[in-house]
Amino acid sequence: MAKIACQHLIPILGSPLKYSFCKTHFLQLRNSTGNANLIDRPVFRRRFSSSSTISMSLKAGIVGLPNVGKSTLFNAVVENGKAQAANFPFCTIEPNVGIVAVPDPRLQVLSDLSKSQRIVPASIEFVDIAGLVKGASHGEGLGNKFLSHIREVDSILQVVRCFEDNDIVHVNGKVDPKSDIDIINLELIFSDLDQIEKRIEKLKKGKAKDSQSKLKEEAEKSALEQIRQALMDGKPARAVTLTDFEKESIKNLCLLSMKPVIYVANVAESDLAEPNDNPHVKEVTKLASDLQSGLVTISAQVESELTELPIGERVEYLKSLGVNESGLGNLIRATYGLLGLRTYFTSGEKETKAWTILAGMTAPQAAGIIHSDFEKGFIRAETLRSEGKSYVVQEGDVMLFRFNV
Repeated sequence: MAKIACQHLIPILGSPLKYSFCKTHFLQLRNSTGNANLIDRPVFRRRFSSSSTISMSLKAGIVGLPNVGKSTLFNAVVENGKAQAANFPFCTIEPNVGIVAVPDPRLQVLSDLSKSQRIVPASIEFVDIAGLVKGASHGEGLGNKFLSHIREVDSILQVVRCFEDNDIVHVNGKVDPKSDIDIINLELIFSDLDQIEKRIEKLKKGKAKDSQSKLKEEAEKSALEQIRQALMDGKPARAVTLTDFEKESIKNLCLLSMKPVIYVANVAESDLAEPNDNPHVKEVTKLASDLQSGLVTISAQVESELTELPIGERVEYLKSLGVNESGLGNLIRATYGLLGLRTYFTSGEKETKAWTILAGMTAPQAAGIIHSDFEKGFIRAETLRSEGKSYVVQEGDVMLFRFNV
C-alpha cells in the first residue's frame, strides 16, 4: 500500500498546486499482540512544546488600517475556504472569526486509496482584528481590546493598501505603504516597550530564591535589555538574536512585535498577474525583507468576486487574470512557511486526516500530536524502511508508526 501511495502522490507533488510544506504518510499502530489496527482515537487539542508555541489549530490575525481592504479580504477568504471544503465542519465562531480548511489535493488521493468515509483537512483560524488606529497603544480606537486580540494569534497578517481608488478614501489622505506599516509597527513597539519596562522594574524589586531561578532571572534581564534597545531603535523584538534560554525566559510576555508577520500587499485586479510592476508592491517587498517578514500579494477585490462564482468557474476566472490559485492558498502556504510547519496524514477506512507539526519533529513527536500514548510507547516508524526514535520526519515520507503501552 505504501508503494502504491507513493506512485499516486508523486505526480501531485509536481503539480502547480505544490504544497511544499506537506508530508505524505500512512499511520497505523500495532497493539501489544502485534496485530495491526487503524487508528481510531479521539482528537485532543494540544500545543507544541517549543520556544515558538504553535497551536494545533493555527490562528492568524488579520490587521490593517481602515480602508485597506482588511475586512473585505477576511470575508472573502473565509467564504472561499468554506466553499472549498464541503465535508469540513466549517464554522464562524464570531462575526470576526472563521475557521477554514487548508486546501491539499493529496488528501483526496489518500482517501481514494483507503476508501475513507470522510476527509478531515488541517484547519486555520482567521481573525479580523478591528480597532487599529494611530494611538491604539495609548487607548485610541479599541485600544487594549485590539492589543489583546493580537496576543492570542500565532501570526499577524498585515494588509497593506497597494491600489489607487479615488472612491475609497485612505485614512491618511494618500496611499503610502511605508507609512501604514510604520504606524502599525510603532503601535506594537510602544505596547511592548511599556510591558518590558514594567517587567524590568518588577525584576529589580524581586530576588531569586535559588541558583536555577537566578539563572532564569539573569537570562530574562539580558533578553529584556536587548529587546528594549531594539524597540527604542524602532526595530521589532523578533529582530533581536536571543539564545534559546533567553527566548524561553520571556515567552510568557507574549510580546506583540515578536510575532511573525506576513505583509499582504492588496493590489487591484489589473496588477494581480504582474505585482512587481506596481511601485507600492516593490516598496512593501523591500520593507518585508528589512523587517524579516513574509510577503504575499493578493487582490481582495478578486477574492470577493470569487465568492459569487460557482466552484467550477473559479479556476477559469483566475486563469483569465493570469494566476493559478486564489489568495487563500497563497496566504496559507506563506503562513506555514513562516512558522516552519509541516503536515502528515493518517489514512484508513474511517477517515483520511491531515495533522500539523513543526519542521524538525522526530517520528515519536509527530506521533504524539495525535495522542501522547503514541509518543510514550513509540517503538519505531517505517518509511519504506525501519527508523528509530531519533528519525526526523522528511518531506514525502509514507509513515507506519509502531508503539506499545
